Amino acid sequence: MRGRLFLDTNVVLYLYSEDEPDKKIVAETLVRGAERAWISTQVLSEMANVLRRKYKLEYPDIAGAVTELRAACDIHVVTAETVALALRLGERYRHSYFDSLILAAALECGCDTLVSEDMQHGQVIESRLTIRNPFA
Repeated sequence: MRGRLFLDTNVVLYLYSEDEPDKKIVAETLVRGAERAWISTQVLSEMANVLRRKYKLEYPDIAGAVTELRAACDIHVVTAETVALALRLGERYRHSYFDSLILAAALECGCDTLVSEDMQHGQVIESRLTIRNPFA
């Protein structure tokens, strides 16, 4: 996938997974091949939480992962305006609040593709953002 990609948390987590080597390769290829790869502060927070809770990583290791992602991706800071947009998107498209927050951030960044394993593959949001599952 080319263009301006926004990466959902599940895709980012595959960068650090040893259990899913094929998905890890896909995630790495996406980050390297994108014109611009975006994540949000929400994605960083969710990733840190999963790395600590599920993968049992220590805080210094998590900080290292956050530093790597900050170097590889542009970061969108979630604001009150992002939350307001997420609420409108959630009502319109019937996604969960946190998925809608990802969608809102991707739209605010001007991304044309949201890379996610969890949302509806091929769905177009606001006539300008397409959800793509790279593992489908």
